[in-house]
Amino acid sequence: MKKFIDRSLKNILFFLIVTISFNNCTKASTADTTKPVIPSVQSTIDFWLTTANKSSLLQKQTTALTFNSAGNSNPTIIVDSTQTYQTIDGFGFALTGGSAYLINSLAEPAKDALLKELFTTDSTFIGINYLRISVGASDLSANVFSYDDIIGDTTLSKFNITAGDKEVIPILQKIIALNPSIKILATPWSPPTWMKSNNSSIGGSLLPAYYNTYAKYLVKYIQTMQANGIFITAITPQNEPLYGGNNPSMVMQATEERDFIKYSLGPAFQSAGIKTKIIAYDHNADRPDYPITILNDSLAATFVDGSAFHLYAGDISALTTVHNSFPSKNVYFTEQWVGGPSNFSGDLDWHVKTLIIGATRNWSKNVIEWNLASDPNYQPHTIGGCTTCLGALTISQNVSRNVSYYIIGHASKFVMPGAWRIASNIPTLLPNVAFQNPNGKKILIVLNDSNSAQSFNIQFNSKTASTTLDAGAVGTFIW
Repeated sequence: MKKFIDRSLKNILFFLIVTISFNNCTKASTADTTKPVIPSVQSTIDFWLTTANKSSLLQKQTTALTFNSAGNSNPTIIVDSTQTYQTIDGFGFALTGGSAYLINSLAEPAKDALLKELFTTDSTFIGINYLRISVGASDLSANVFSYDDIIGDTTLSKFNITAGDKEVIPILQKIIALNPSIKILATPWSPPTWMKSNNSSIGGSLLPAYYNTYAKYLVKYIQTMQANGIFITAITPQNEPLYGGNNPSMVMQATEERDFIKYSLGPAFQSAGIKTKIIAYDHNADRPDYPITILNDSLAATFVDGSAFHLYAGDISALTTVHNSFPSKNVYFTEQWVGGPSNFSGDLDWHVKTLIIGATRNWSKNVIEWNLASDPNYQPHTIGGCTTCLGALTISQNVSRNVSYYIIGHASKFVMPGAWRIASNIPTLLPNVAFQNPNGKKILIVLNDSNSAQSFNIQFNSKTASTTLDAGAVGTFIW
């Protein structure tokens, strides 16, 4: 019996050897009739590039970048994921009434394709995840309006959310269907004129007698938007409260905003169960004392999530000044325009260096550019509104993409909401910022801020990869 078993095992083994040999010979024979099979080199770092001369516009590069132990004498950006800073909420644009109107003017297939490109993340999409909208009209609306222009309607019985810009809600509903988790900041440029000291859409101040009425107006706005399926993540009490020359606009001094939040808006939100965050200030970085005045008040501060900034004056480091004074409060960057006609290379350099890199390195949880869309004549805008504000898109019969599309896209396409900013050093003329996504992916955004090409290294966990950026180019690196 044992001999029989041994013989059977030998036969089985012989059969397996012959079968394997035959298969190998067949594969070798097939391969021999073509070119030799050479394993492809897989890149461990994805690299997306925009150049100053527009030869590459947010395009994925085919050059393989791999980490290795080899060293060289080039400058080195060291990324350290063990040092973490603020979490990131997102990157995006202001969806003004004019932007919504222009997008809505497109034929349905073109409109749907454009919204998909803007608000979903894919190899060809940019994944915008933060929007700023106006409560009532902004200066990039076709006309000035509020949601209740009936003089003395303190009960707000004539409140009408569809007054003025009628396209914002339908466009937002389409956007939310594509990206249900998108964050939305709402900002008023002016309350109804009958609540103001000068009864005008331009300048003036909010009369104290209407503080509570205006707080109810903002509550009603948030509740009505919610009824339309639109959750307002945060609100600022006033756009650019220290400038009353726009149309619409209003001046609200720091002590006035403090008292409005403290005695009216905060309690009204609390009473109505509103979860929308209140963010203070929403103006230039030259006045960090403004949000500090509000946050220094212990009662007002209980209602305030943080402070928002623009950069038409001051230095981006002011965000760190406010953060250091109140480290438990958040910091946001909510507006910066591109003036038309754009200088593509100059605007790309300044905005990436100062905002995408600078604002986030100074604790900002977001970066929002102004604005999403304009037509070839920078319309629509109010009489007295901005006449040269260039959108990320120019929309007429066709859609063209302008510099801020790529500025924001270099971050929004790759940095997921909930990502942490992580540490990285800054070699000379290579400003950069690094993030780690919730899924563990690392993102490094680098600008070559010199007048010639620069070769440099990216180092992570003691391994380095070498690459080059042309003068003025921006690279996003993902691993």
